[in-house]
Amino acid sequence: MADPVRPARLLVLRGGAVGDFIVTLPALHALRQRWPDAHLEVIGYPHVARLATWFSLANRARSLDEARIARYFAENARIHDEDQAYFASFDAVINYLHDPQQILAGNLKRCGVKVHLPASPLVTTTHAIDHFLAPLTSLAIYPDDHASPLTVPAHHRRTADKPWIALHPGSGGTKKCWPLAHYLALARRLAAETPLTPVFITGDAERERYSDLDHALAGFTRLHHPPLDELAAELTSASAYLGNDAGITHLAATVGTPTLALFGPTNPSLWAPRGPRVHVLTAPGGDLHHLAIETVWSALEALLPPSQRKQL
Repeated sequence: MADPVRPARLLVLRGGAVGDFIVTLPALHALRQRWPDAHLEVIGYPHVARLATWFSLANRARSLDEARIARYFAENARIHDEDQAYFASFDAVINYLHDPQQILAGNLKRCGVKVHLPASPLVTTTHAIDHFLAPLTSLAIYPDDHASPLTVPAHHRRTADKPWIALHPGSGGTKKCWPLAHYLALARRLAAETPLTPVFITGDAERERYSDLDHALAGFTRLHHPPLDELAAELTSASAYLGNDAGITHLAATVGTPTLALFGPTNPSLWAPRGPRVHVLTAPGGDLHHLAIETVWSALEALLPPSQRKQL
């Protein structure tokens, strides 16, 4: 694909929220495995795109705004010289941006892109990871292990002073959230009956959804709105993770944390995190209000290391 005297240059365009980006990481991993010496860049939302460099899957992550991608969604957009030189420098561009009329694709070709692989970001029939891997078959990439967590570079891994469990009560939609009262009841039981310290992971979305969040979580250890790369590092030291169908749940599974994912109305066959240490619970009738605390407690017991499981 590339000139034999230089490494390949690859560019991946990916928007979307945290979970959307994380389920694309296996595609970046497949590219890195195929061309380990390639220069690989990602253009996306910076707060999530930098995970690609954190996992050593990309050499550089750029912001969609910095790259001025939006202007190339206009038909017959004026091609700027610096953009033409930039895009033409890549041997292949894998484009996961929503471009149903192929306007961006046409403008990238006008920029001199040699190989352009368009891929819809809309997941409808197959698991998201498989969906984002599929376009790479055009590059003769056929990954056979879609379930393993990514390797976390040794310098990013953390060691906990005492065992702890991460609890993330948030998600992108209210119906995707197990009731906060259930998380609180389970956290109090964990603190009273196990050696695990419950640690709540929250963000601005949870604070907006639950007006009494700060009061409800008083007395619990809390990580509020940490940068994703710092949170990924912290999760490597957790004994387990409990969360809803949310991007942070995918992050926990991706770094190899034993993960219990709670699903309600969304389809786990499309969106469940993958990994050998992942367990998925689906609420009866798709309503998370009907998922009993005792059911979640029992699932956690099976997920934890034997030394901690005995005390549950």
